[in-house]
Amino acid sequence: SITLVHLAKKAFAPMKIPFPLVHIDTGHNFPEALQFRDYLAENIGAELIVRKVEDTIKAKSLTEPKGKFASRNWLQTHTLLDTIEEFGFDACIGGARRDEEKARAKERFFSVRDEFGQWDPKLQRPELWNIYNGRINKGENVRVFPISNWTELDVWNYIKKENIQLPSIYFAHDREVIEYDGQLIAVSDFIQIDENDTIVSKKVRYRTVG
Repeated sequence: SITLVHLAKKAFAPMKIPFPLVHIDTGHNFPEALQFRDYLAENIGAELIVRKVEDTIKAKSLTEPKGKFASRNWLQTHTLLDTIEEFGFDACIGGARRDEEKARAKERFFSVRDEFGQWDPKLQRPELWNIYNGRINKGENVRVFPISNWTELDVWNYIKKENIQLPSIYFAHDREVIEYDGQLIAVSDFIQIDENDTIVSKKVRYRTVG
C-alpha cells in the first residue's frame, strides 16, 4: 500500500493525490502502523478516511470471532462495503499482488465486484496488453490493482530505488512474542495468553503488517 501511495503521488505530481486514502481498521493493528498511517497522510497532504470494524460489529450485531488468535480480517469486508456505499466510491485502488496467494492469481487489474462485493471469475473482462475496461453497471464497483503483476522482490527493489520511507515495524526489532505451533506471535491485547504460554523477547521483523 505504501508503494501504491508513492506511485500515485508521482503520477499526479506536483498536484496532491486527487482521491482519499481509505483504511479499514480492524482494531488489531500494530501501533507503529497506525502512527505511520497518520504521518504519511499528513506528510503528503492526502485526505484520510478511517472506518473501524469495531463500529460495524456494534452497528450490525456481527459475531465477534472467538479463539486464542481470533482474527477480524474477514469482517473487514462488511466495513469496506459500508464505506463504499457511504462515500459512493465506484472504484477502490489496492496494492494486492497475484503472487501473494492462489486466489489472487486469477485476479485482473480491474476486478469487477457485484453490489454485495462478490467476485465472480467468470464475469471478469479480458485484459489485452494495457487495454482495460473500467465500465460498471449500477450497484457494481471495481477494485483496481495497479501492481498486481509485481512480485514481492519487485516491491522491495522499488522501495530501495525510490528510498521510500517505511514504518519501523518492517525492520528487525526486539519485541515480546510467544512461540505457538512453529510461529512467533506478537504479544498484544488482542490475543489470549494462558499459563502454557511463555513470553520471550526476540529480534523479529514482519513481512506484512496488514
